Amino acid sequence: MPKQLINWGIFSLLCLIWGSSFVLMKEGMNVLSPYQVASIRLISAGMVLLPFAVKALRVIPANKRGVVVLSGLLGSFFPAYLFCIAETKIDSALAGIMNALTPLFVIITGVSFFQLKVKTLQVLGIIIGFIGLSLLVAAGAKINLEYFSYALLVLLATLFYGINVNLVGRHMQGIGSIEIAALAFVFLMIPCSIILSYTGYFSLPLTETVYLQSTLASAVLGIFGTAVASVLFYMLVKKAGALFASMVTYGIPFVAIGWGIWYGEQVNFLQITCCGIILIGVYLANKK
Repeated sequence: MPKQLINWGIFSLLCLIWGSSFVLMKEGMNVLSPYQVASIRLISAGMVLLPFAVKALRVIPANKRGVVVLSGLLGSFFPAYLFCIAETKIDSALAGIMNALTPLFVIITGVSFFQLKVKTLQVLGIIIGFIGLSLLVAAGAKINLEYFSYALLVLLATLFYGINVNLVGRHMQGIGSIEIAALAFVFLMIPCSIILSYTGYFSLPLTETVYLQSTLASAVLGIFGTAVASVLFYMLVKKAGALFASMVTYGIPFVAIGWGIWYGEQVNFLQITCCGIILIGVYLANKK
């Protein structure tokens, strides 16, 4: 199978998984706090990857383990909590548009700290994609200025994403994607368990249906939206490069529109046009 086709297949699957994460996040926070949802998400991811942790410790060089743990903190731990906290005050549309700043932060942090070289056409593609996403959000939702303070949390999360993408692309070539994710998330289980206990999760009436549903939604979010997606993302960064992998954020609105149709929301011609603009941006940014 051609390498480019594999890359686009992973790209599409990540868009589907991460585009659905907002629904699971909202479902989890029906009765649970954002700290509890984020903690369950990361613990679930760690439990799924636990069988691979022993091999990870064996194959990952000692001088790389600290980098892997740092990648887990920047790429999963801090963003998971920041997004959940932000989603208590801002709508998913604003979260989506802020999340799309990731490719720009990949370039800014890459050029500043990782000697990343980018061409004018790639920068133009990212700008076009970001404009398309901005118009897409404006076409379907109202953005309230009072939410901007919480939107800054999403901005911080995308900065962490940008640093992490460059970190993986620069320092983790030759290390298996599953091993990277396993070591990172098994380590994260420790602070997340402490946070989950401290927030009183185990004192809640967890046998009640609403709590079971929220817990299940958070766990599914962790298994697929974090564990599986992280392995795929590490794989994509190493196969296709940091910049292309970061463009996954521009595919998420397509999945969001799909969820909108599923729930009976209307999709207008302007939204479809904006999706076309986004695709043009992705194409230009990935063009050799």
